[in-house]
Amino acid sequence: MPISLQYETYTATTSRAKSIAAGDPVLDSTINNRSYKDKSITATNLSDLRSVLETKKAMNGKPVIVVVNASGPMIFKEFESNVDGILMGFGVQHQAMLDVISGKIEPSGLLPIQMPANMETVESQLEDVPHDMNVHKDSEGNSYDFAFGLNWKGKIDDSRTKKYRVLQ
Repeated sequence: MPISLQYETYTATTSRAKSIAAGDPVLDSTINNRSYKDKSITATNLSDLRSVLETKKAMNGKPVIVVVNASGPMIFKEFESNVDGILMGFGVQHQAMLDVISGKIEPSGLLPIQMPANMETVESQLEDVPHDMNVHKDSEGNSYDFAFGLNWKGKIDDSRTKKYRVLQ
């Protein structure tokens, strides 16, 4: 089955018809194509998306901030335009998130990876080429690219981002 980085049901219409990896000769030597083209899957966290959208409606115009504890890339297009802020942590303690939300500290983190625009982007990404994907562009025009981050003044542009631009 395809691995989905989005919440809604995903059908792998643009994946390879022939996978680059065959089966496992020890488990089953007759498998020579593990393609998941045209197969569908719904992520197990679909209820999280529904919760975000229902919360936005219930808040009746009050700000909604989504806190994401991520371990890898994800698709934002299903909810980003419906929320007022997204805090993303890769193993960050809850207190650090609360300190940012309350205004006690200024956000300063940068994305350690690219966030794809959609699953078609994921399917067309080259496995051996870094920074080759079409990244999510939010409702404010920010691109969720490697080393992107926001602080109270806007897009972070400091010595770290200057250094990482060289790597792109």
